[in-house]
Amino acid sequence: MRSSAYDGALLCAGVEVPYCRQAPEGTTGDLLARAFDAALAQSGFTAREVDGLGVASFTLAPDHAIDMAWRLGLSPRWCMDDCHGGASAINLLQHAIRAIQSGDANVIVLLSGDRFEPADFKRLVEHYNLTTRTWLRPLESGGPNALFAMLTQRHAQRHDLSRADYGALCVAQREWAARNPQAVYRTPLSLDDYLHAPVVAEPLGRYDCVPIVCGANAVVVARADLAKPGRHVAVRALQCCYNADHQAGDGLQTSLATLAPELWRAANATPNDMDLACVYDDYPVMTLVQLADLGFAPDGDLRALIARIATHALPVNTSGGQLSAGQAGAAGGMHGLVEAITQLRGAAGERQVARARLALVSGYGMVEYRYGMCANAVVLEAVQGEAP
Repeated sequence: MRSSAYDGALLCAGVEVPYCRQAPEGTTGDLLARAFDAALAQSGFTAREVDGLGVASFTLAPDHAIDMAWRLGLSPRWCMDDCHGGASAINLLQHAIRAIQSGDANVIVLLSGDRFEPADFKRLVEHYNLTTRTWLRPLESGGPNALFAMLTQRHAQRHDLSRADYGALCVAQREWAARNPQAVYRTPLSLDDYLHAPVVAEPLGRYDCVPIVCGANAVVVARADLAKPGRHVAVRALQCCYNADHQAGDGLQTSLATLAPELWRAANATPNDMDLACVYDDYPVMTLVQLADLGFAPDGDLRALIARIATHALPVNTSGGQLSAGQAGAAGGMHGLVEAITQLRGAAGERQVARARLALVSGYGMVEYRYGMCANAVVLEAVQGEAP
C-alpha cells in the first residue's frame, strides 16, 4: 500500500440494513441501532471499544448524534451530526479519519439512515431548506423531479443524447441489482420497459426517478493498528468541494470537476485504474455528469462511456445503485461507500468484481434552488490487515 495523507486509519466494516418499500415497525433510531450492531459484528469490535459516533439522518430529528449515542450506551470522545445529504458519508469519513489521526478517537462508527412515512417525505421535500420552503413550495413543483427533468433536457441537448442513452444506465444497474439479494428492485428491466414506463416529468420516466425506501447503513473507521486481522479498506485520496458555482452555473458540471485533478494526483492513480465506481445516482443524468467531471470521459464522448457502463466493462454502481436498491434518505449518501467497501473486501457474492483493488466513490446532493451544492469523492484501496 502506498503512503497516503489518510494513513493510520482503516475502514473495517461497511453494512446495510436491508432496505424496504414500506416503513417498518419502530423508529429511525431502531434502524440505525440495527446498522450499528451489524457493523460491530463485521468489524470485530465491541461497543465498549467505540469512542466516536457520526450520524446522518433526516428523520432522526429532533434527536441528534448525541441522543443516538445515549440510546446505544456509548460515551464517545468524538461526536458529529451531518446534514449534507448525498455528500454526507464522505464528509463524515473525512472528519472521522482526521479525528483518528489526531488521537481524538480510536474506533468510530458512522451511521446513516431514515424511516419514512408518506407525510415524512412530503415534509422533507417541502421544507428541505429555507430557499425550497420560500420559493419552490408555493409553486407546488412536486420536489426535485421537475428540477432534474429540466437539467436532463439541457444535458441531452448539449450531448445529443436520447432517452435510450439514459435508459441504458438504468438497465445496466438493474442487471447488477439482480445479483444483489438486498436490492429492493431486482425484477429484470429491459430498455423497452424503460422507454414505455409512465412519464413523471418529461423526459423523466418512472425508472429515472430514485425510489424512496426505508433503511440504514454503517461504516466502521478505526486506528489501523487496532484493526482485526483480515481484509480492510484504506483511503488513498479524499477531496471535498462545496458550493463551487453559487447556483450560477447550468447544473451540467458539479464541484467534482474542481476537485478531480488533486484527487487523482493524491491517489497516484487515474480513472482507468479504477476497478469499479460508485456514484450518487438519484437520476441517471447525475451518474453521467459525475463520471464526466471525474475524468471517466476524457474526450467528452458520453456515448462511449455509456457503452462501457452498459456492457459492465466499467462496473458502475454494482449494488444496483439507488435507482434499483432504493434511496433510504440520508442512507443514500452512504450506500455507494458501503458497496465499494463490500467489493474491496471481496464479499459481494454474485456481483463481485474480480480482483477488485481500487474503487472510486462520489457524493453529490443538497439542492439549494436549482442544483446540488455539495460534491466529494474518495479513492479506496483494498489492504490486508495484520494481526496486532
